[in-house]
Amino acid sequence: MGSVLGMKDLKQIAEDALHLTVAERVTLAESLLLTVPESEDILVDTEILDEAERRLAQLRSGAVKPVPASEVIDRARSAIRSRN
Repeated sequence: MGSVLGMKDLKQIAEDALHLTVAERVTLAESLLLTVPESEDILVDTEILDEAERRLAQLRSGAVKPVPASEVIDRARSAIRSRN
């Protein structure tokens, strides 16, 4: 079955999703992943999937707090600048 969306529409959806909160993006990603049949081999790396599930559980339990993407980017830029 082909997509009813064009690439431009898909890019817009992805861009719009980046404006969601971390929790909303996690919920959206989980919802989408649950629609992928287990027989598909696109999620081959079980170690990555296990790590993602572990981190999701930590987020949901409150064991860790989400960090806004803007803060992560600022920290990364700072770290890069301090190396130079």
